[in-house]
Amino acid sequence: MATTNNHHQQGQQGEADIEMSEAPYIVFSGFSMGTADVVPGVSGGTMAVAMGIYAQLLRAIASVNVECIQALLGLKWARAFAIIHLRFLASLGVGIALGVGLMVKIVKLPELIHSSPKPVYAVFFGLVLGSTVLLSRRIPLWNGARIGSLLCGAGFGFAVVSLVPVATPDAPWFIFLSGFIAICAMVLPGISGSFVLLILGKYAYVLDALGNLRFGIIVPFALGALIGLATFSRVVAWALSRWHDTVLAGLTGLLLGSLWRIWPYQHLTTIIVRDKPRVVGAEPFLPTGLEPAVLMLFVAGVATVLALEFVATRKAIQPA
Repeated sequence: MATTNNHHQQGQQGEADIEMSEAPYIVFSGFSMGTADVVPGVSGGTMAVAMGIYAQLLRAIASVNVECIQALLGLKWARAFAIIHLRFLASLGVGIALGVGLMVKIVKLPELIHSSPKPVYAVFFGLVLGSTVLLSRRIPLWNGARIGSLLCGAGFGFAVVSLVPVATPDAPWFIFLSGFIAICAMVLPGISGSFVLLILGKYAYVLDALGNLRFGIIVPFALGALIGLATFSRVVAWALSRWHDTVLAGLTGLLLGSLWRIWPYQHLTTIIVRDKPRVVGAEPFLPTGLEPAVLMLFVAGVATVLALEFVATRKAIQPA
C-alpha cells in the first residue's frame, strides 16, 4: 500500500513525460480505457485508475497549455514537444484507438452487450469493484472528512447513474454544453460520458451527427469537449495536489455509487443507431441466484485489477 510520502515523491518524479520503456504499458492502459469506453456505463477514467495512470493522465492533459499552443502556432516544434507529454499522450492515444477499433470491429462488443449483457457486465463489475477496493487501500488514514467525501462521492455517483433521460433542446449552445459535461464525466472515474449524453438526450443525436458528418452539431460538441477537458482535468489535478487523500476518497465513492449501473443483471433498452443496436437504458434487478459463469467472470475482473495493480507498482507509475 502506497504511503503519503510515496505519493509525494512519485508526484514530483511524474511531472515529466514518460520514458520510452514505459510506452508499452501506457499503450496497454489506453487499450483498456478504449475497451471500457465502448461499454455503456463504464468510464475510461475508471480504467485509468485501475491501471495506475490517472494522475499521470491529468498531468499530461494539463501539459497542453497556452505556452504549448503558442509554440505550435509559431511552428516552434522543439519547444512545443518539450512542454507537452507527447510520448504519454501518443502511446495512450494509440492504445485507445486499438481498444475501440478491436472491440467495435472485431469483437463487436456493442452487439455482444445487446445479445449477452450478463457476461460483459460481470467482467466490468469485477474490474470496478476491484479498483474501488484498491483505491480505498491507498488512503492511509480514514478521518471524518475522508469518510464524508466517500459518502458524497457515492451519493453523487448513484444519483447520476439513476437519472432518467430527458428531452433537451438541439440548439448549438446546448450541444456545446453537452460536450462539456460529457467530457467532464469521462475524466471522472465511475461516470460514463456516453451515459451522461444519454441522460441529456443527446447520445443517439451526436452519434448520428458523427456518422453523417453534420458539422453544425460536431463543431460545437467538439469545442465543448475540448474546453471541458482542458479546464476540468486541471481542476481535478489541482484538487488532488491539495487534498490528495480526501479527493481520492471521493473518487472511491464515485466508483461505489456507479456500480449499480453495471450490475450484470439488468433489463436493457436499446435503440437502432446506424443499423446497429445501442443500449440507451438499463434497469438493474436482483436475481434469485448467481450463475456460475457470471460469478467466474466477476472474479476474473477482480483478479485482473489486482494483477494490473502489481504491474503498475512495479512500473513505479503513480496510482491515482
